[in-house]
Formats: sequence, structure tokens, C-alpha cells
Amino acid sequence: MKKCTILAAFMAFFILSAKAQETPATANRNILHDYQLYQKLNRSVYDTNTKFHSSIRGFYADDPRLKSTYDSLMNYGTDSLNRRSWVHRKLFQEHLIEVKNEDYHIYADFLGDFQLGRDFKGDRTTWLNTRGFQVGGNVGEKFSFYLNGFENQGKFADYVNNYIVSNQVVPGQGYGKLATDKQDWSYVTALLSYTPNKYLNFALGYDKNFIGDGYRSVLLSDVSSNYTFFRLRASLGSLQYQTIYAYMLDPGAPKLTNDRRLGDRGKWMAAHYLDWNATKRLSVGFFQAVTWADAEVEGKRGFDFNYIHPFMFLRPVENTNTTSPDKMRLGINVKYEVLEKTAVYGQFMFDEFTAKEFFKGNGYWANKWAIQLGLRGSDLFNVTNLNYLAEFNTARPYTYAHFDRLSNYSNYNQPLAHPFGANFREFLGILNYSVKKFDFQGQGIYAAYGLDPAGSNFGKDIFKSYDTRSVQYGSHVGQGILTELYMLQGKVAYLLNPKYNLRLELGGVLRQEKNSLGSHGTAMVTFGLKTSFRNLYYDF
Repeated sequence: MKKCTILAAFMAFFILSAKAQETPATANRNILHDYQLYQKLNRSVYDTNTKFHSSIRGFYADDPRLKSTYDSLMNYGTDSLNRRSWVHRKLFQEHLIEVKNEDYHIYADFLGDFQLGRDFKGDRTTWLNTRGFQVGGNVGEKFSFYLNGFENQGKFADYVNNYIVSNQVVPGQGYGKLATDKQDWSYVTALLSYTPNKYLNFALGYDKNFIGDGYRSVLLSDVSSNYTFFRLRASLGSLQYQTIYAYMLDPGAPKLTNDRRLGDRGKWMAAHYLDWNATKRLSVGFFQAVTWADAEVEGKRGFDFNYIHPFMFLRPVENTNTTSPDKMRLGINVKYEVLEKTAVYGQFMFDEFTAKEFFKGNGYWANKWAIQLGLRGSDLFNVTNLNYLAEFNTARPYTYAHFDRLSNYSNYNQPLAHPFGANFREFLGILNYSVKKFDFQGQGIYAAYGLDPAGSNFGKDIFKSYDTRSVQYGSHVGQGILTELYMLQGKVAYLLNPKYNLRLELGGVLRQEKNSLGSHGTAMVTFGLKTSFRNLYYDF
């Protein structure tokens, strides 16, 4: 009873503080989550004069706090007097097909990604041949839609190709005709968004979600492939609440039948996140997620309606079943804008904790958590559009894992949080500069993690059952085969059409991974014609 009283008082405090603030309109035209594009919104997102829920992504193009900045980016270089030819406008200024009036707006484009590269250390020529399309728009002010699809063939650098062969997934994209050298796969994204009033937004999607202010997220990131979800966002003053119900696949899990009746094993996730802008500088977010298998040997379970309530803490529900196979994770996200255009941020993911063992300081395996700390800002050294980010991430061994891989924190053979899984620490920095139609970006990464010798489990691979662990006490980051990763990336892009990010791009990668067993290096240069806004992570 005492705990319930404290909780009620806590929630009342949040509601009263929310009512004290004006509730901005909840918009509905989603901005695809692309790091380079989002960097260009920094000055509006991290503005000490406004309260913006920067940790809940993607953002909305019709959010009044972003609309002016976003529209100026999408219309850069547009010939408002129509002095250019139709061909010139379609190639460099407009959507290929666009129909617009007071009631609706519909557009469509061809999307291509054609790239050629050379890995000099691996003595390997790489290439990418992607053909795709996008269709999007809105009907009135309350309903919007988006669809894209890609057909791809490619040949990757050795370290990416080895990952594809080992995990049977193209990072962040999915499955296809995956071979040992050349790959063939498809990829699709879809999102329907409906905003009945300024307080609520409903979305049905086959897409990704991201929670956090950093480049990575230890709570929920867009590293894995797309998945089906229903999402609710509710805004009230300085509060914004998001709940996600998702259905995912785990093709690596043992099949329940010898034929194709059940296909890949399915799993469910319910994830709730409450973000509170306590002041114009400080925001605090509370996260909880539970994952469970769609079916087991004992029978099909399906969606658990115990988790459908969007405004309750899930831990008591999960605990009511003393033999629950489900896995709960809790987290917190904090952001503080220390200076104009400069913010510090952090996350803490709490996977499992045994207080008795923790205070003994004996490295008990089940004390599992992940931490992120970062600093980001814009207009570095008073140079307009020079954005920066410095970030540290770490996760203890066995974090995100479970005794059953169907309830671990993953989707389609990839983690739902950090791409390294667990048992790692990482330092990264990113500089991004935009001037006129040129974009420059440089990135550096240092990481240390522990790989598994054959037949062992030191906690990096979240798909292994933690019941097979090789360590009981003395667990520490880097245990196993201590491996170091050094990686530098750079790219220069010239923007041809801002509407769908058509650009010429020259890139370079220097990568070295080494441990006691040897080292592997990559020195690669790429050049290509690229389109679309999407995050695809090959920095692992």
C-alpha cells in the first residue's frame, strides 16, 4: 500500500507539471531516421528556449518546432520562378511524381544506390546495385503514409561479408539469397500515421524505432532489421509517452516442426517510454520493455494481453507469473543542455541485478547492465553547421541475453540495442559539416570486447543461453579473447536533390581488429550515386 501511495503521488506530480505547460500539436509526418539529416536539425532540437522530446525518434516534419528548418532543407536550391526545364527540376529539385492540393499531398520517386569500391588490404572489389522506390504523402492534416522498397545485389568488404555469412542477415536489412561471396536481398519499409488530435498519434508500421539522444542506444536502436509494430504516442504539456507493441522474427531459433508450416520462430515485445521535460534544459525518460516467445514446444502463446495496458508498470504483471519465461528490462534516459546548442546525455539499461552479490564486488555474472554517456552539439567553434558528437557505451557480459534466445533482446539475428551485443566498451566520435550542397562526415571508433573460444560463452553473444555461461564470479568486460577494434570512416557527399537525398558520395574506411589469435584489416575506398534517408550500420 505504501508503494502504491508513493507511485500515485509521483504520477500526480508529473501530471500537474505537465498541465502547467502548453501542449504542442502532435504531428504525424514522420522524418525517416537518418543520422546525417538529423544532425542538420540540431539547432532546433537542442534549443534551450524550447522543450523538445529529442529522445523519441523519428521526429515529425510538421512539428511546429522543426517545420521551418526541415522545409528549408528539403527546398534548398529550388527555383521558385520555374525558370529551369522540367527535366532539370525533376532531377535536382522536385519529386519525380508529385500531386498536391489543399486536401492531400502524394509523391513518388525512384531510389537507387549504385556503388563501387576497393578493399586494398583484403584485395577485394566491392559493389552495390540497389533499385528501389518510395511513395508517401498525407491526406488532410491527420493522416500520413510512407512506403519504400529495395531490391539489392552486392559484394561487401570481408568483415561485413563474414558477418552476413555467420548471422544470415544483411545488417539492418534482412534475409535474402545470402551466399558466401555475393549477396542478393530485398528490403521494405511501411508506415501509416494518424493523429486524431494534438494529444495523440497512432502509427502502424514495418519499420524501426529509436530511443535516445546518441548515435547508439542501449535502450532501443535502429540497428536490426525492420519489424511490424503498433505505436502510440501521447503528449501532455512537458510529458510525452510512447508505447510500442511489436512482432519480430528469430530465424536462428530451433524450428518447432520439420516442415515450413510455422516458418521462422516469432517473438513479441511491449516497450513503454515516458519522457519528461522537467525544464527547458533537462529531460528524463523512463523505459521498460518485455520480450516473449510467440510459441514454444508446449504450444502457441501468441500476444499476451497482460501487457496491453499502455499506462502501467509491467514489472508487477510479469512477476505475477512465478514461472514466467518472459524477460523484462528497465532503463533511464537523461539529457541536459549545458550550453546553447550543447547537450550532455546518458542512458542506463538495467537487465538484472542481485544487490547482495553487487555489494560484495565479486563480479557476479547476473549483475547485468549497460551504460551510455555522451556529449553533442552544433556550430562547433562558432562554425555554422559544424556538428559534433562524442560517446561512450558499455555493456557487461550476458546483458540482453536470456536462457531462451526467443526472449532475448534481439530481432532477426541482430541486437535491438547496441550492435556489439554485450561484453564490450566503446568510444566513438563524429564530426559532421554541411556547407551549401556539400556534406562532410568523419567518424572514429575504438572498442574492446571479449570473443568466445570454441565451446564457451563469455557473454558477448546475446543469442547464447546464459545457462551455458563460462563465468559465475569475476565477470568483467573484455573476458574471453580480448579483442580491440580501431575504425576510421570518412565521406564527402554532394547533394543533387534534397527531396530524396540524391547525392554523389566518396567514402573511405580504415579498420583493424586484433587479438591474441591475429589481426584483420580493411582499407577501403568507395564511390557511388546514392538516394534515400536511412541508417545502415557497418561500423562494427
